[in-house]
Amino acid sequence: VPYPQVTMFTSMGKIILELDPNQAPVTVDNFLRYVHEGFYEKTIFHRVNANAILAGSLDGKMKPVPAHEPIELEKTGLSNLRGSIAMASATAQFFINVTDNQFLDTQDGGYAVFGNVIPDSTNMKVVDEISEVKTQTVGTYTEVPVTPITITRVEQTQ
Repeated sequence: VPYPQVTMFTSMGKIILELDPNQAPVTVDNFLRYVHEGFYEKTIFHRVNANAILAGSLDGKMKPVPAHEPIELEKTGLSNLRGSIAMASATAQFFINVTDNQFLDTQDGGYAVFGNVIPDSTNMKVVDEISEVKTQTVGTYTEVPVTPITITRVEQTQ
């Protein structure tokens, strides 16, 4: 199976991801379903820190965006290493690892890695820049960017 690529356009730049349908077929299908529906275009990066950047479930007003029914958690055999993308929930929420976070491979049943940021200087530079923005607490949410980081468009490019 060829590796699909997705370009995520954010208010801080674009991130190109390569997904792994061989190791994570259910999770990749789920993510691409949300991509093709335009779901992520309503969302923000709502938790960012030196370890990971999290998005895909809240809109710009910090309100949950209704998602589809949860999928079954896959054991993909892929690890939460720098640049990998993983499911933060069994629905639409995901995170991109800024550092190696192998402990997430098993914590809470494991967070299914389903792809990687294409390793070029621009893609990880955007991820790193997002991880370094000033944050605040908003209600029950911690590490929320003071200036919202919006996902403006996500499209499958390959």
